[in-house]
Amino acid sequence: MRQGSGKGSGPRAQGTVRGRPKSAGPTLSAEEAAAKVTPARMAAFAILKLVGEGKGHSDELLHSALTDALSPEDHNLATALVMGVLRWQIALDARFKTLLQRPEQRLAEPVALALRLGAFQLLHMDRIPAHAALSESVELCRAAGEPHATGMVNAVLRKLAAAQKPGPRVFESTAAFAERLGHPRWLVERWVAAYGREAALAICEADQQEHADTSIFVQTGGDLLRMDDGSRLVAELAAAAAPGARQMWDCCAAPGGKTLILALREPEAELLATDVSAKRTAQMQARLKRFAYAEQVNCSVADATKPTKDDTKFDLILCDVPCSGTGTLAGNPEIRHRLKPEEFARQAERQRAILKGALSRLAPGGRLIYSTCSLEPEENEQVVDAILAGENFQRVPVDGILEALRAAGAFRDGFDPQSAVRDGALRTLPGVHPCDGFFAVVLESISG
Repeated sequence: MRQGSGKGSGPRAQGTVRGRPKSAGPTLSAEEAAAKVTPARMAAFAILKLVGEGKGHSDELLHSALTDALSPEDHNLATALVMGVLRWQIALDARFKTLLQRPEQRLAEPVALALRLGAFQLLHMDRIPAHAALSESVELCRAAGEPHATGMVNAVLRKLAAAQKPGPRVFESTAAFAERLGHPRWLVERWVAAYGREAALAICEADQQEHADTSIFVQTGGDLLRMDDGSRLVAELAAAAAPGARQMWDCCAAPGGKTLILALREPEAELLATDVSAKRTAQMQARLKRFAYAEQVNCSVADATKPTKDDTKFDLILCDVPCSGTGTLAGNPEIRHRLKPEEFARQAERQRAILKGALSRLAPGGRLIYSTCSLEPEENEQVVDAILAGENFQRVPVDGILEALRAAGAFRDGFDPQSAVRDGALRTLPGVHPCDGFFAVVLESISG
């Protein structure tokens, strides 16, 4: 098996030899190679390429023209491949690079994608035959215009298929478990510093699980509302923080899930839902129309950081700001690949502006809930501390509000709400709590 030997893979791995031995037979064209790849794998390859180029989000691309022609079974496979490769990319790269003659060499992106798809199927999809994962990865490489690398792809994946699985680890450094669980080391080190090693490990393990909605609300009118339990909990906290509020504003409302909870819990209130994006606002408005109890919601495009001619003061404001999303990596795995440490400062600047603008419209005695789906202190506690310094607002501990929600049956069995309280704020952690990672703090105006 010369293609599987180290000698056969070395030159191709280095990219220095593009020739192909005559004994390998005729070379297929890119079109002929593509015809040998199943539609699901072709779609997954195309989507991963676009995600890597920053030309789309995985969830949107999996529901685009790229997958319209797929059967339900093929769509499920394409989804599993895309999400799985994105979750495990760091670990996959580390694994197959050890099988290259020059591990430090940078592979062309189509070649790396073909290897990732093959490696993911071999290591994480027991129902996929090894020969199918291997042969179609080789053809993907050829179809992508990289025929010179097919021998190397074949050799590396054969070695990977034959390799023994790693045994149990007695102890792992932070760097080791970060790589094994497909996370950037610098990000995991932050979580260890903020939450401890055990919690950081639990977060990483939870991020690698197939993501699914964790709550279903069945309404009396027959409507179904699905959303992550952490996201739902933030909305429930907001509604319970100011019961009987007459004027409510969800100032970063799209896609509208939390708005629906507010509308359901306070049907008599006037509820304004705004977002800075016209496209997202239109999508939210269309979504809200499907729920009869949301008829009183007024949607409009608005930037919460900008002054407005409307002088309405609100009894309750939900300020669920845009953020890095590090608490949602299970459902948004590509975040970990594009995120840089300097992103947190950029996000925090925008978040402070939104919070300051929202607080300016809070009625005396009114309450505001500031929330994110980020695990990072720069986007959470530090934003609140910076804005509240010298201002006429105070924090309201969430303990009592969460206890009231528990008594009302708002939590699933086995979820202790007090375990999600940190310094008077709500803090859920993936793997520690049965939901995504969310932060929420309740602020109250004390001006007369």
